[in-house]
Amino acid sequence: MRILGINALFHDPAAALLVDGRTVAAAEEERFSRRKHGKRPLPFSAWELPERSARWCLEQAGLSPGDLDAVTYSFDPSLARPARDLGLDDPWDPLRLEYARRAPEFLAEALPGLDPARVVFVPHHVAHAASAGPASPHPDSAVLVLDGRGEATSHLAGRYRDGKLDTLATQALPDSLGLVYEELTAHLGFLRSSDEYKVMALASYGTPRHLARLREDIHPTGHGGFRAHGVDWSALAPPRAKDEPWTRDHADLAASAQAVLEEVLLELAHWLHREAGGEALTMAGGVALNCVANSAIAARGPYRNVWVQPAAGDAGTALGGALHLAAQESTPEPMPGAALGRGWSDDELRAWLERAAIPYETPDDIAETVAEELARDGIVAWFQGRSEYGPRALGHRSLLAHPGRAENLERLNHVKGREEFRPVAPMVLADRAAELFSGGPLPSPYMLFVHDVATEWRDRVPAVVHVDGTARIQTVEEGREPLVARMLRGFERRTGLPVVVNTSLNTAGRPMADDPRDALECFGSAPVDLLAIGPYAVRRGRAFG
Repeated sequence: MRILGINALFHDPAAALLVDGRTVAAAEEERFSRRKHGKRPLPFSAWELPERSARWCLEQAGLSPGDLDAVTYSFDPSLARPARDLGLDDPWDPLRLEYARRAPEFLAEALPGLDPARVVFVPHHVAHAASAGPASPHPDSAVLVLDGRGEATSHLAGRYRDGKLDTLATQALPDSLGLVYEELTAHLGFLRSSDEYKVMALASYGTPRHLARLREDIHPTGHGGFRAHGVDWSALAPPRAKDEPWTRDHADLAASAQAVLEEVLLELAHWLHREAGGEALTMAGGVALNCVANSAIAARGPYRNVWVQPAAGDAGTALGGALHLAAQESTPEPMPGAALGRGWSDDELRAWLERAAIPYETPDDIAETVAEELARDGIVAWFQGRSEYGPRALGHRSLLAHPGRAENLERLNHVKGREEFRPVAPMVLADRAAELFSGGPLPSPYMLFVHDVATEWRDRVPAVVHVDGTARIQTVEEGREPLVARMLRGFERRTGLPVVVNTSLNTAGRPMADDPRDALECFGSAPVDLLAIGPYAVRRGRAFG
């Protein structure tokens, strides 16, 4: 069965393709359009479809739209209620719902040859849930979904058995942990539905002195639900304008919101375990990208295993919708990893370099060349294999640096043009991770948890240690990522450090680099010393000397 999954209605439009229960391709539209998050989550943009990512998914499998057995759309307008009836201030929401109802016709127009009758609406949070449970290594698992909003709810808790979902609880709008966090994001001067991760980072610089006050408006209610709306943020800290410096008041408010979020999530996890039992919890929804909260659940929750969808935001519902439909007939395969996007052959990459008329080398081993450059404290743009599905750079579209130089945090934030409080992440060999990091799940291949950095290592890898002594790690297994592992081992031979700084290959406000042109543009516009693109090395001095 050939199923194309589509996410389009709110934000992070994406497409994913399943063939006979196997994930063939998945990609976000932003990587093709070069618009961050694909579009803004406004009713006026709800008609926009991930046309380019959908066409690429089909091309990857050699299919045409007419070959598809089904197309899933991760929102079911028959379940939706008007925003005003849900207590939401969204006067243009009827326009959004009208676009959703007409999605089959829009898709048939965008993908000529598609029969609109083959479009299947999948409830938004069911699509999120299916991106977690069936996609994970745990076919029988509890599942927790939390985001801003779906048709009429903001939350789903359930249990997967034999690939089938049993929904145990939902939370009606307007109560929404995701929307509350979005409101705080805007109050702190960041872009809502985009910059929530910045609030999580800022929280580490504050103390949760407003926790008792926030509990009045944000708290569990029992039976798997919660209250989360009506917070008067201005009564706790003044709003911050976009270009104003942040203050301790802003950091304390972020820390308080982070603390109350963790409290509610922990209670929801304990409730779900009492109802459903089991050893594994899978998670999706935008709130599941909060790696600090994920770590609290893993450390203090009732589950032995916690697995989070690497594309936990709305982009992941493209894959989830397809997996949900596939599971109606047979058990689909777990996702093979996050490297589900575009890739290029060595010959294709060489043609890009020659077309750009840029000098390049072909070293015996690009991994060793990069290890040598990093050991010399160079910054490396790393473009290898298929791009990642989801917001994390996981060793395919990365900027790499030496972790032993504390100043490299400021240096990378300068290169990327982003806030000084933003941390960078350590990439570490899986067989060495436990020596340096604890307090979180190991292995941790998708950079979705934080770990405590061992005291004796903090001064050795200061660039990747956040202000609170933690790090958001990515573990690398040699069997799955041999090139990255070889680079890490080469760096360790030269420096004694089994860790390399890893952050996404982009600059502030732009999507992660996806194709060779993106990589060359980023390399040309930022002070990066070496571009490692496939087996080829491009050095700044020779390219722009």
